[in-house]
Amino acid sequence: MTLTKTPICDFGKKAEDFKLLSINNKSVSLEEIRGKKGTLIMFICNHCPYVKAIIKDLVEDCKDLKKEGVNSVAIMSNDTKNYPEDSFDKMIEFAKDNHFDELDYLIDETQKVAKKYGAVCTPDFFGYNQNLELQYRGRIRELKNLKPIRNGESDLKKAMKMIAKTQKGPDEQIPSMGCNIKWFN
Repeated sequence: MTLTKTPICDFGKKAEDFKLLSINNKSVSLEEIRGKKGTLIMFICNHCPYVKAIIKDLVEDCKDLKKEGVNSVAIMSNDTKNYPEDSFDKMIEFAKDNHFDELDYLIDETQKVAKKYGAVCTPDFFGYNQNLELQYRGRIRELKNLKPIRNGESDLKKAMKMIAKTQKGPDEQIPSMGCNIKWFN
């Protein structure tokens, strides 16, 4: 596990199109998951301790953000050959165990989507406005010893609610951090 932090938000950068297989065995495109007021695209995986630490909060935030007009999608881009705990079957289990009821979970088997987005770690969050312009590239919330520090709404939820209302993200953003994406050798 190599701790990696996300780079500073590249405000205004357009979302990259994709069409990936979901755990429901259907192809899902950017246009299909796009929200009326915003879109949250996140790169996660099943085995990362940072993802495991925040997954309950993340699922709840995504449910709440949907009410604000923000749709969310999770993408898993790790090398599943060398990291079988991130396999498609394990993704299905992980989603079921963590109640991804309204959250699409997609597999990026070629890693092309992660590379197009410049994703570096799990979790890595990309928050877009209604025009699919990047406005947030920060953390969900503070973690201390892999335990979420809950003091009100998460940074991610506050930022995405702000984007839904104003179409702009916060000027101050604290990077997300997690395990590096497991690239093919």
